[in-house]
Amino acid sequence: MSSAPLAYRRVLLKLSGEALMGDEDYGIDPKVIGRLADEVIEAQKAGAEVGLVIGGGNIFRGAGLAAAGMDRVTGDQMGMLATVINALAMQDALEKRGARARVMSAIKINDVCEDYIRRRAIRHLEKGRIAIFAAGVGSPFFTTDSGAALRGIEIGADLLLKATKVDGVYDADPKKVPDAKRYDRLTYDEVLSQGLEVMDTAAFALARDSDLPLRIFDMSQAGVLLRILRGEPIGTLVQGRS
Repeated sequence: MSSAPLAYRRVLLKLSGEALMGDEDYGIDPKVIGRLADEVIEAQKAGAEVGLVIGGGNIFRGAGLAAAGMDRVTGDQMGMLATVINALAMQDALEKRGARARVMSAIKINDVCEDYIRRRAIRHLEKGRIAIFAAGVGSPFFTTDSGAALRGIEIGADLLLKATKVDGVYDADPKKVPDAKRYDRLTYDEVLSQGLEVMDTAAFALARDSDLPLRIFDMSQAGVLLRILRGEPIGTLVQGRS
């Protein structure tokens, strides 16, 4: 394996809850979460400091039930708890492989994980621990994309990584439009002016205003995370302004 130096020292990786399902209809596929844990550990062993945010859509979607009549705040709070479940599962998968990990929650749930404290989170990273940030931003009406952008900014990440089911940003849905164009690089302003779907508006605004580079990529390939950290132009990079 190449021992090329890392282009990014500290990163925040955002995984969707659906990424943990694999071929299952619900919940967590142990094989999938194990493979994702292996990817994170490989990057960490190469010298990267890795923070993680995982969505909760494999267990519960607050926005969906809110649309069906549930109180939105209640639904979002249930969604936050789903992210805690996923974070604990990832912590377990990482620790079973010898890594050191800490779950930090934006809502108080002290019997199962730590409260999120920015300075403590940074210290965990400096000590070689993988920090998993759960419960979004701790408030309703904000997605885990917003949680990822906020935590990435707070910990001083060099790069925000969003793992998706496609290999970057396209000008149309590549599943519906066979000749859709994939972008290698975009500015934040280009994403806004072209109405491209990258992440939710609040999260995108946070990343743009803090000038945090964002890379969207497909994490289904083995070793892709470390390759990105070593500077390979995989997926789509969004940074800067026009």
